[in-house]
Amino acid sequence: MPTPKISFEFFPPKSLEASFKLWDTLAVLAPFQPEFVSVTYGAGGTTRALTHEAVKAIGGHFGLRVAAHLTCVDATAPETLSIAQSYAEAGVRDLVALRGDAPKGRSFEAHPGGFQSSIELVEALAKTGQYNIRVGAYPDLHPDSASMVDNVAWLKRKIDAGATAAITQFFFDAETFLRFRDACGRAGISAPIIPGILPVENWPAVYRFAQRARVEVPNALRQAFKTAMRDDRARLFATVQATSLCTTLIDEGVDHLHFYTLNAPDLTRDVCAALGIARQISLSEVA
Repeated sequence: MPTPKISFEFFPPKSLEASFKLWDTLAVLAPFQPEFVSVTYGAGGTTRALTHEAVKAIGGHFGLRVAAHLTCVDATAPETLSIAQSYAEAGVRDLVALRGDAPKGRSFEAHPGGFQSSIELVEALAKTGQYNIRVGAYPDLHPDSASMVDNVAWLKRKIDAGATAAITQFFFDAETFLRFRDACGRAGISAPIIPGILPVENWPAVYRFAQRARVEVPNALRQAFKTAMRDDRARLFATVQATSLCTTLIDEGVDHLHFYTLNAPDLTRDVCAALGIARQISLSEVA
């Protein structure tokens, strides 16, 4: 089985304890030598400053290529481009351009002076010529889409606007991604589409989030996690489930996997190891 490229997603810490947890997570996962790591924005842009700080710290301390999330939420267009420019000045040229989520309990509303969609944001960033721009993609039906045809068409518009690759929402069935990838190919999308993998640390929480995000959950998987939790085997089953999903994708030609770590390294580490991805240990770690 070919060894895939990998990347990891983290979220910025909001407390000292969370900062230590993120640093511990990076210490475990950085030796896998990811292609890049990304740092998210909170809903409504609530972690904008924290994201900026985390991006600079991760790149500086761990020497990793860092992609910063950038959204259209709660900022004017000039303010958003100013944030992007501050990343460029800090040496960060990778961005994940997203529409962004509204704060909990509210629907998305574009800022009156801001970008009205991720397409407008991508177009403006691409015009600067400074960034490698990745965007989101949705193998399951996006909460605001009427059909999968819309999902594919919207992604094509983002790629045509200047995005160089897409990272998908997590999914549970390899066929979901493969059907989406095929549909994108038929629509003329040639940019890489990187599947997003979510190792399940907490099944009840992941299941609730999947329902809100309209991610399809196979009944067999739901029952299997229920049984595994009853038998105190949830962690083992989560490792097997994520590894099996990744293996199927690799067998179908996927050469890059993006892991949503939730700032918890152990399951992602175990899945990467099961896939034959070796950690590169420095001499200082064993001295």
